[in-house]
Amino acid sequence: MFFKSKKEQPKKKESTTNVDLAIITQMNQDFARSLDLNETLQTALEVIILRINAQAANIFLIEEKKKVFQCIASKHQAYLEDYEILLTEGVMGKAAQQKKCIRVGDVRKDTREIAEFYFDLDNKTNFTTYSVLCSPLIVANECIGVIQCLNKKTTDKLFEEGDRKLLETLSAPAALAIRNARMAKELVDKNIMQKEIELVGEIQKSLLSQNQKPPFPIAGINIPAKVVSGDFYNFSDLGNGKYGFAVADVSGKGIKSSLLMSKASSLYRCLSKTMFSTKELLNLLNNEIYETASRGMFVTMLIGIYDSHKKEILISNAGHEPPLILSKDGKFSSYEESGPPLGIQGKIQYTEKVLPFSESSIYIFTDGITEIKNPSGSMLGAEGFKDYIIKHQKTPSNKRLELILDDVLQSGRIQKDDLTILVVDEKI
Repeated sequence: MFFKSKKEQPKKKESTTNVDLAIITQMNQDFARSLDLNETLQTALEVIILRINAQAANIFLIEEKKKVFQCIASKHQAYLEDYEILLTEGVMGKAAQQKKCIRVGDVRKDTREIAEFYFDLDNKTNFTTYSVLCSPLIVANECIGVIQCLNKKTTDKLFEEGDRKLLETLSAPAALAIRNARMAKELVDKNIMQKEIELVGEIQKSLLSQNQKPPFPIAGINIPAKVVSGDFYNFSDLGNGKYGFAVADVSGKGIKSSLLMSKASSLYRCLSKTMFSTKELLNLLNNEIYETASRGMFVTMLIGIYDSHKKEILISNAGHEPPLILSKDGKFSSYEESGPPLGIQGKIQYTEKVLPFSESSIYIFTDGITEIKNPSGSMLGAEGFKDYIIKHQKTPSNKRLELILDDVLQSGRIQKDDLTILVVDEKI
């Protein structure tokens, strides 16, 4: 009998080990079925509570920017949603720092610091903590958070050393599953954001005027450096042989700039249909943008009205690139007069000027054109841009601008900014 009982003892130990291995295998299989973060967290807690025989458990993940633990999942302990704890506090802080599972056998007999921490937490959650297990979630030697078990479901409610080792073992597959689920969520969020950005880009494109076949005198083109653009152009037939046009460039890049561009474009489209003074139009646009634009943001903008009967252009400039005017003799001139960009200062009085415009073309563009660089770092500049204009000038305007930009980009120049050109042609 003596030898028989000694043989049975290892079998019991082996059986417990096999059970734990089976649980870990099952955890990995369950986690592999779902990359949903919430589902993964709840599954992890259910498995761990059952195996540890704990009264409650929760998962805190590290929020790097705030340097805190945030409770993102909890079982049987209320009021912990969005609860935040400093990375240096409590058993959680020690477990994360030491990268090992910590057991507080009896909170009331432990150090004053630990007891006070849990007394304070209990007051906020209507829970009574007797014993604690806290295991760091380690992936690639990096702690991403902790799993905490509270109170064993026994008479004394206290965890033992075997419970600590078990939680340490179970936390490894849980950590890997949580990391994978977080990565999956980030990828989904990124894809959603990308689709939203693409939608913004499509909306922006719809705000640009559509080119028409000759003899319509105006054409434009915009090639964004990214999905969304900080440039815009617009033109319209105002009737009685008059045509309105505008080109603008918003400071900065990204969504914030594209939203300001959309606002400036919408305002211009609305106001330009009934306001035929370019300076008064700029005055109104400036006041509106100054009142609502984020600090430090501004818009450069050139607007004009082409009168085909009088063969003249009424023009005003708010800090935009000087336009290039190509006359029938092949010579270029520019309109240099300008006020400050829109949005820098309120109640500015802009000026306007009438330019004679016969058998000529005027090119309005953004600085993405002149500042585009070749592989050696040299910018195209206004002079380089003139060469491309001359080369393609005889092509109809609705195709000309596309040929110019194709030629510029195929020359090996690297686009890092939005490219926008608008041309007005006057021919007898």
